[in-house]
Amino acid sequence: MSSYDAVFFIGFGGPEKREDVMPFLELVTRGRGIPAERLREVAHHYEEIGGVSPINAITNQQAEGLRMALAKTHTPWPVYVGNRNWHPFLEDTLRRMTAEGIKRAVGFVTAAYRCEASWERYLKAVEQARQRIGVSAPVIEYVHPWFDHPLFIDAIAARVNHVLAPLSGRPLAHKVSWIFTAHSIPVPMAEQSRYVQELTRTAELVAQKFGQKKWVLAYTSRSGAPSDPWLEPDVCKEIRAQAERGVRDVLAIPIGFLADHVEVLFDLDVEARQAAREAGVTLHRAQTVGDHPLFVQMIADVTRKMAVAAPV
Repeated sequence: MSSYDAVFFIGFGGPEKREDVMPFLELVTRGRGIPAERLREVAHHYEEIGGVSPINAITNQQAEGLRMALAKTHTPWPVYVGNRNWHPFLEDTLRRMTAEGIKRAVGFVTAAYRCEASWERYLKAVEQARQRIGVSAPVIEYVHPWFDHPLFIDAIAARVNHVLAPLSGRPLAHKVSWIFTAHSIPVPMAEQSRYVQELTRTAELVAQKFGQKKWVLAYTSRSGAPSDPWLEPDVCKEIRAQAERGVRDVLAIPIGFLADHVEVLFDLDVEARQAAREAGVTLHRAQTVGDHPLFVQMIADVTRKMAVAAPV
């Protein structure tokens, strides 16, 4: 019998109404000294994709898929969703869990790669919320790294195949250039983590599924002062550089994100697509894993393994 009572499914959160966009951005960037004009610029990105973020809906779909997958494997844990940056907030969900008698839960963070800006910031936010609740707050124990989990790799490969399959009969199909993409972070932060190494390993494993020997890892969503070093190459610059070398078809594979939200829908589908069009390149874009059944199966696998490993 497992000593866990539930799964705490931890998301980033995003605005679900146009009037929530600026309050959301102000919350996300609080204490970072981001100029107001930059926030207005990012708010415009949301207008370009319909005014809101789909991330909460996708997170809920992932969590619901997990509930169903666990039930099928006779692990009928309730799955509670809490977000770091928007409703339902981590503390609100933890308080609900406390009220419903949850003492110990498996934590699943919707971030595949570990660095201070992602994984560590989630854990810090959860612990701060637990401290505000006090000794009655549920204990959260987190799943092990899964950036190289076979089912995660298979889910990404399935998204890639969905794009490549229609191109198989075209003469240029074998000449499509592959660019894996992820959120850029400051270079000093990257040097203190395994962020780049983990992204690289994921890309290697996906490429091996297709016998693809040439590919590039590029980055999106850079912020901060222009003088500060961030991970490069920027995906738009990489597309232009490849166009200069004669590339005419590019496949963008966003492995750094688990949902098609603003960093994908704007940074790739708007900005990168415009850069490609201006450079004479056709940009093909794979979906993120989202609620793909293989990814949901992976989440169930890593959470259930916690139950097996836990002391009774």
